[in-house]
Amino acid sequence: SDSSTKPIRSEKKKNPASLFQTGGDPPKEKKTKKKGGSGAGSAEESPEPRNSNRKGKGRKAKKKEERPPSPAVEVDKLEEFVLRPAPQGLSVKCRVTRDKRGMDRGLYPTYYLHLDNDKKVFLLAGRKRKKSKTSNYLISIDPTDLSRGGENFIGKLRSNLMGTKFTVFDNGANPDRANADWSNVRQELSAVVYETNVLGFKGPRKMTVIIPGMNADNERVPIRPRNDNDGLLMRWQNRNMDNIIELHNKAPVWNDETQSYVLNFHGRVTHASVKNFQIVHADDPDYIVMQFGRVAEDAFTMDYNYPLCAVQAFAIALSSFDGKLACE
Repeated sequence: SDSSTKPIRSEKKKNPASLFQTGGDPPKEKKTKKKGGSGAGSAEESPEPRNSNRKGKGRKAKKKEERPPSPAVEVDKLEEFVLRPAPQGLSVKCRVTRDKRGMDRGLYPTYYLHLDNDKKVFLLAGRKRKKSKTSNYLISIDPTDLSRGGENFIGKLRSNLMGTKFTVFDNGANPDRANADWSNVRQELSAVVYETNVLGFKGPRKMTVIIPGMNADNERVPIRPRNDNDGLLMRWQNRNMDNIIELHNKAPVWNDETQSYVLNFHGRVTHASVKNFQIVHADDPDYIVMQFGRVAEDAFTMDYNYPLCAVQAFAIALSSFDGKLACE
């Protein structure tokens, strides 16, 4: 098994892919994909500096370099890549940058997602729509075309009125414009629920992430709601968990020395921020499905693992920027 990176719980480590299986037979272990065990998708890193309030400068003295770059991830066709689950056993390491320049960019910044490697391959761009009653972000595979009608539109993130619940859609049609067999209707790729905590928004935020399960071929089960009462959020609220998976953010631990809540990001995050988070499955909190955190004023790292794809992970990250929740 892939217990090499986490000897402590080796006796019960199973293939993390089985956590996300909701239909058909258990996945066949693909030995070819494993690059030195999966653990939390970060076999190349030792559990070292926690993200604290210290800036990234002093970090250089540590024995590891500050941010290990993304392993070789092949981006062939961008449109397919950003919707394809991360390869099993490989962490896809990315960087999110926030651009606030320009007239209204302060209120409506553009966010860019690149692979965090030497080539800095562009993956996605996202921007909040202006004339929308609720927060509504468009996600595009072209950094210069963030229009709803454009052919580069790949997905969107929509919030409820309170700004506490978000749904991620692909670029399919609204159910009102369904064709006969429903195959053109948009899929829900994820939902995110933020719980306000007792301290208002000041302490660590509680997040629940709901995603479609995976079938025996390790493909996402399509969730195509016929109306708003049939989506991921409603199914989750009604505890109708067929073919859906519930994930949570890992609770940070209070650190007396830094007087702050901290998580171990293995050197990938250098600035303390309420927006830093790690998403895990309750049955295996060591397997980091996704992590996101600040490395500079307008730069963040975003790493995702199987079963998430880039669009799901980027949209979950965008939800954490939203104004009603932002509490820095």
